[in-house]
Amino acid sequence: MFMTAPALAISGGLHVPAAVALPPRTLEFPRDHGAHPDLRTEWWYITGTLRSTQAPRREFGFQVTFFRSRVDGTQGMSSAFAARQMLFAHAAVTDLQGRVLLHDQRIARAGFDIASASEQDTDIRLRDWSLRHDGRRYEAGVRGNDFTLALNFDETQPLLLQGRKGLSRKGPDATQASYYYSQPQLATGGRLSIKGQTFEVTGRAWLDHEWSEALMHPQAVGWDWIGMNLDDGSALTAFRLRTKDGQSLWDGGSFRGKSGHGVGDTYVFSPGETTFVAQRQWQSPLSRATYPVEWRIRTPADFYTVRALLDNQELDSRGSTGAIYWEGLSDLIDSSGRTVGRGYLEMTGYASPLRI
Repeated sequence: MFMTAPALAISGGLHVPAAVALPPRTLEFPRDHGAHPDLRTEWWYITGTLRSTQAPRREFGFQVTFFRSRVDGTQGMSSAFAARQMLFAHAAVTDLQGRVLLHDQRIARAGFDIASASEQDTDIRLRDWSLRHDGRRYEAGVRGNDFTLALNFDETQPLLLQGRKGLSRKGPDATQASYYYSQPQLATGGRLSIKGQTFEVTGRAWLDHEWSEALMHPQAVGWDWIGMNLDDGSALTAFRLRTKDGQSLWDGGSFRGKSGHGVGDTYVFSPGETTFVAQRQWQSPLSRATYPVEWRIRTPADFYTVRALLDNQELDSRGSTGAIYWEGLSDLIDSSGRTVGRGYLEMTGYASPLRI
């Protein structure tokens, strides 16, 4: 996941300073696990797969995303009630056996013990939702209308710095960039409740943390993105910015292999090395948007097929960030036809162009 949707809901009519290119810097941890309120947009994004440990076996996908957005027009205000930082959150559960997507959302201004994002480490709270990092473990708690998540995520691999040592370009202009790292192959456990039925679950997850001052390129209407945990321990990221006519404006990604008892080298994709070709499409009965739910994606690592495990994984976040987008659990299939991993596909700008 990259760029941001929250600014769609709050930046209209405000003076937005001209974007400047982010300087290369060495990311420092645990500090850079925390919030960066001086930059305009930021998000912490966890997706993954879950399996119930008790019979009958059930499979689920989930996503939990916290956004922070600086409100430029209020930064000079002295009132404690000024909305200088806004926090948003989305969460969703894909129930594969039930063939349904459940989702919920939250929004609040930072402060008054309602919403906060620590600058020291990942510690985000938004009413009764939270995401915390303590050493080598994350913990997430979400109470939605139809589901509850109480999950922990243990790190099994080192951080994966995206782009050039954590500075990731998102367009042809140098100002279109973010600081960006991932934590793939998180060992996941905890509890999931759906409409009163509780499951003990285990699985694998992927975390992205990204912060930026960037604006989307004026010709970009949205993006397509995948983050995939491979069964052998490898990790694949691929994305593209898309124009109105469906052409790629910018693309990128990375592949980190598995070597012996540890991780292998990371290859960062150069622009032009990644292509997305739609194979099958699905039309949403809600938004009437048409989404490719199966892709053929060429990367330097391999030619992959990405296939949604449930067509209807569209999320309506107009109650918080203002966007409708598709984000869902998908299989990763290699060029020989073998299913080699599973992760999340995200597609934005299909219901309407994103405007920041």
